[in-house]
Amino acid sequence: MITVIIPALNEEKTIGEVVTLAIQSENVTEVLVVDDKSMDNTIEEAKNRGAKIITSTKLGKGPSMKDGVLVSKNEIVVFLDADITTYPKNIISLLTAPLLNNEADFVKSYFERQAGRVTELVAKPLLSILYPHFPRYKQPLSGMIAGKKSLFEQIIFEDGYGVDIGILMDMYIFGARISEVNIGQIENRMQALEQLGKMSREVAATIIKKSKSESIQLQNLETFENINIIREQMDFAIRESLMSLKKLAIFDMDNTILRNSFISKAALQFNFEKELFDIVTNHNNPFIRTKQIAKLLKGKTIAELIAVTDTIAITPGLPEVISELKKQGYIVGIISDSYDCITNHLKNKFSFDFTISNELEFSKSVATGEVKIPSLFLADEFSMCKHDYCKLNALINICKKYSVELKNTFMVGDGENDICCIKKAGIGVSFCSTNPLVDIIADFVIKTPDFNALIPILE
Repeated sequence: MITVIIPALNEEKTIGEVVTLAIQSENVTEVLVVDDKSMDNTIEEAKNRGAKIITSTKLGKGPSMKDGVLVSKNEIVVFLDADITTYPKNIISLLTAPLLNNEADFVKSYFERQAGRVTELVAKPLLSILYPHFPRYKQPLSGMIAGKKSLFEQIIFEDGYGVDIGILMDMYIFGARISEVNIGQIENRMQALEQLGKMSREVAATIIKKSKSESIQLQNLETFENINIIREQMDFAIRESLMSLKKLAIFDMDNTILRNSFISKAALQFNFEKELFDIVTNHNNPFIRTKQIAKLLKGKTIAELIAVTDTIAITPGLPEVISELKKQGYIVGIISDSYDCITNHLKNKFSFDFTISNELEFSKSVATGEVKIPSLFLADEFSMCKHDYCKLNALINICKKYSVELKNTFMVGDGENDICCIKKAGIGVSFCSTNPLVDIIADFVIKTPDFNALIPILE
């Protein structure tokens, strides 16, 4: 009789509990997890708990919700967030009672916590200006909702953060009977400050668009001025808060800072391309591969290695983006699985604050062919992935050193070995990557080889 739809992206730690709660709820005959191409064990965890899995046709919560509605078999549909484990046991009953009793066509939840910053500073003020007759809901951006499939099929599910307010406004415009119910005390993740600017813009854009579609005109300059003041004050408050935070910005080196790989360029310069190809294709173990590649540099002087580095083009805009990051209070560094003699050269040249990379050994300024892998790369009790050797371990350790929370990090990379960092950083950027998995997990995807493209993200 009831279908529960759970959009999910990389929620392996919580999805099982949410699915179990839904399956055990009265009148629930179908639980759909709409997977947004997760890279962890979300699908396996959901399947093991009895959910039906479908893969979203397009990245984003809105498209996932729409896909779920179209696949669902019941007229009563409930949406739950996949990352909350503090739902009351009767959450489904609370959300669906007004529907089953024919008292409502759409149910919006609110819970025992102060409404979020975007709700109070953007959504509610904008609605009062543009849509003065719109009902005053306690938490208009809440994502725990229920309604009739026949109505959900008619509305537009917006991309991005505007999806929840868009659904509510469409339901009101369509004349649906709307009920708001208290679902008790729950805890959900507060958005990091870095995300609030993007969230406020997308919510505001949706409210403006829906208001126009209802033939509500922005009648005078004063209205426009009020809207701009709201958005400017929100952005100003975010920028002020961000300036007071301790933050880290991390760059990969090969094919990110440099427009080529150092070792590939060295192989071409010193004629060991075949040997490098054999090592890369025959050794999956990162420790063995790192040790074997270092042997190819035996006998090369530090001057020769730096000279190779200087033949590789630097991505345009690097000095500008480093300057902007430092202006905003970021500590800026390089984490690379290349060599410290190269990353330190770039550090000195472009004023990075630190680098973490493998330590190529020298004797009298000549490479011995030996390399030390810093312990920072190795798994320990604080690791957040299953890899024995990972850049994420280094990122976690450097965060501890500088007393920076992981959510206050900005990671820019391009390769498979950057995936864990990009996934776990507060803001993860896929920069000119040729790996589709990197693009999938990133918050932002940039295909233009110019670091000036990062500056709008920082703003």
